[in-house]
Amino acid sequence: MTRRTGFIVLAIAVLVGLIVVLTPGGERQDTGSVGIEVPAGVSAVHIGQLLEDSSLVRFPRLFALFSRWRGTAGDLKAGRYVIPAGASWTDILEILERGAVETFPFTIPEGYSARQIAGVISEITGTPADAVIELTSDSLLAMEFGVPGPTLEGYLFPETYRVAEGLSPEDLLRILAQGYRRFWSPERRAALDSTGRTEREVATLASIVEKEARVVDEMPTIAGVYMNRLRAGMLLQADPTVQYALGSPRSPLLYASIDSVADNPYNTYTHTGLPPGPIASPGAAALKAALRPAEVPYLFFVARSDGTHQFTRTLREHTNAKNRIRREAVRARREAVDSASGDTSPGG
Repeated sequence: MTRRTGFIVLAIAVLVGLIVVLTPGGERQDTGSVGIEVPAGVSAVHIGQLLEDSSLVRFPRLFALFSRWRGTAGDLKAGRYVIPAGASWTDILEILERGAVETFPFTIPEGYSARQIAGVISEITGTPADAVIELTSDSLLAMEFGVPGPTLEGYLFPETYRVAEGLSPEDLLRILAQGYRRFWSPERRAALDSTGRTEREVATLASIVEKEARVVDEMPTIAGVYMNRLRAGMLLQADPTVQYALGSPRSPLLYASIDSVADNPYNTYTHTGLPPGPIASPGAAALKAALRPAEVPYLFFVARSDGTHQFTRTLREHTNAKNRIRREAVRARREAVDSASGDTSPGG
């Protein structure tokens, strides 16, 4: 480098430094943030012009020169950004260099089936729901995402995620599958190995527990009941698996509906053992319960009106519990009607 060239570079560096110091926040002196969309493949000068249009910088070419001086002009990432009004050039470049794009939250509730999750993703991406459902059934995609099933059913982890705009359905499904894989820490893998069960079996049991339980604290006990039935060679008789076989919820679930899908392998009233795979996406609590079921003496349970369950050891105890809970429900309904009508007499 000649002395003249070195002097020019130094002068430019000083000039850029002065500009940065003298214009730390561009023209915007108000508070709040400014949204800006940076297209892929554009130059630093183009980005500077976009920033000028949003009144975030006053000298777009000098901004581009400053980014080159920092050596990051080629590292500015595309995406939609939210930049604080009054941000310095250095702050703006750090945001663009990191690719700290604007994100939005979306939530997958515990117990959602792949079909329901496909509906959420359809709304986010604008992709037809049937197309997303087809992706969840793609065995090659399941293999690529590293889940133990032939489809993604049961392996799209329920929680709240923050993602950038413009992601494809495949991108979002990958993020959900990664959430599931993160659950399986080395410690949990070791615990799984000690059970002699497969990951798919645990996920399948967890999905049933997720659909049965309304109280998280009961999940280990419900898992323990099902494990006891499996060990005894009993039918699981889990209503949620029949609902899954039917393809839509039925309330109440009548014997005629159960019989209509008698041949379906997900019907645990007619097929012994666990169903072929999960019936929904279990959350962390249900997976933990299925991985470490409670050691309990129960073989039966029946739901109370408040969502909790009465657990029993024998069929006789179970029948008595069902009858008692039904009587309590009838009494509660009668009292509610009497209260609404103003009848307060002891005998109704």
